[in-house]
Amino acid sequence: MTYVIALPCVDVKDRACIDECPVDCIYEGDRMLYIQADECVDCGACEPVCPVEAIYYEDDLPDEWKDYYNANVEFFQEIGSPGGAAKVGPIPGDHALIAALPPQA
Repeated sequence: MTYVIALPCVDVKDRACIDECPVDCIYEGDRMLYIQADECVDCGACEPVCPVEAIYYEDDLPDEWKDYYNANVEFFQEIGSPGGAAKVGPIPGDHALIAALPPQA
């Protein structure tokens, strides 16, 4: 199980979750942040600090945002588990679901 970042993060990327994550498993794409499921230790530290309430435990993800689980997992298909967002830096691009969205207010 893991935590998932959903639609409210798109075009916001507040980064409070990055500061709070003890294992550095939250990576930055062009338009949103993504949690690397294999690196996440399910501590939940990221969830309460998200100012837009975009982070959910995967079992608690609202039905309208269920596709964001796959978006978070598939974002890492090519790069796998880099072992820490700080050493990788922002990753160019986004999952197709996010890239196709109109700009969020």
